Amino acid sequence: MDLSLTLDQELLRNTAREFVRRDCPKEALLDMDATDLGYSEEVWQKLADIGWLGMLVPESYGGSGNTLTDAAVVYEELGRGPVPGPHFSSGVLGALAVLEAGTEEQKQETLPQVAAGREVLALAITEPDYGWGADQVRMTAVQSNGSYVLNGTKLFVHDALGATHFICAVRTDQGVSLLVVDARASGVAVRSLSGFMTSVGEVTFDSVSVPQSALLGEPANDGWAALERAMLKAIPVLGAYQVGGCNAVFDLSVDYSRTREQFGTPIGRLQRVQDHIINLVNRLDAARWSTYEALWKLDSGQPAEASVHMSKAVASEGYLWACNYAHEVHAGVGIVREYGLTLHTRMSRTLYHFLGDPKFHKRRLGDALDL
Repeated sequence: MDLSLTLDQELLRNTAREFVRRDCPKEALLDMDATDLGYSEEVWQKLADIGWLGMLVPESYGGSGNTLTDAAVVYEELGRGPVPGPHFSSGVLGALAVLEAGTEEQKQETLPQVAAGREVLALAITEPDYGWGADQVRMTAVQSNGSYVLNGTKLFVHDALGATHFICAVRTDQGVSLLVVDARASGVAVRSLSGFMTSVGEVTFDSVSVPQSALLGEPANDGWAALERAMLKAIPVLGAYQVGGCNAVFDLSVDYSRTREQFGTPIGRLQRVQDHIINLVNRLDAARWSTYEALWKLDSGQPAEASVHMSKAVASEGYLWACNYAHEVHAGVGIVREYGLTLHTRMSRTLYHFLGDPKFHKRRLGDALDL
């Protein structure tokens, strides 16, 4: 198993790192965070122009058809920002959901728009009875006069404010199905939830009527199975973003430990500070290698379910604890908004539960290993 990057991937990493340095400095990220939308439309358009929104979209549908590892290399650098926006929700998770569940006509219609950034997809799965399993999907879609009528609430929808379309998991006569709902449709209301990054919101559907063509895939298909296949591929890319965040707070902590003096010496010479940094780098390394092992297995066509669940548990815990250790190193200055560490702290908490928290994935890991 060779987890080293190819020459092309190293060039891609350097390009992405320069993009974040030039177009998303700390000051710009703080300005984005202060807006209702939570990200910059100018940066969004640049991501589309470069082609990074369509990395996982096949060339036949207007994308570049890259591997999951290629995409992860870019997302690790975006995570260093952390660069906010619906690039993961739409360009990775949403695109993969359409690829796994959609008909050929739906792929031809939707994926070129997603790759170009003209349509923004957000998955609306979780509800007030929060959970990432099929049994937690309670919202129903009732067929009436050739349409589906939706009533209910989706909670903690990532990138809800910037979405043009929601891919909603709903109950139908066939089980759990996926419906594509225009965010501007009559009866759709979006409310932002405070305290999160990436504009996490509540989406309410009040007698929303959508045509039968809004059903993603054929009526007889299992929408939840297709969604799980998409999430299995998307999770390690999200993990790479979290690895990038871990790396950024590690760099911040090391630099601060070298320049901040106490008792006439840099605090990096103090054993307790060293302990925090060692704990941080251990979390970083565990997140990185478990994530890239899962990516390698997926790209090489090997059984990857157990590795994916492991990577999500380790990356989510790793990013959260990396931020905790970084705050121990920084003490008071770490909570100053302008310093930038709190951007990662909030992002680590925002992503901790996204696509399932560590406990959920540890249980799924046990199922995959038949324990």
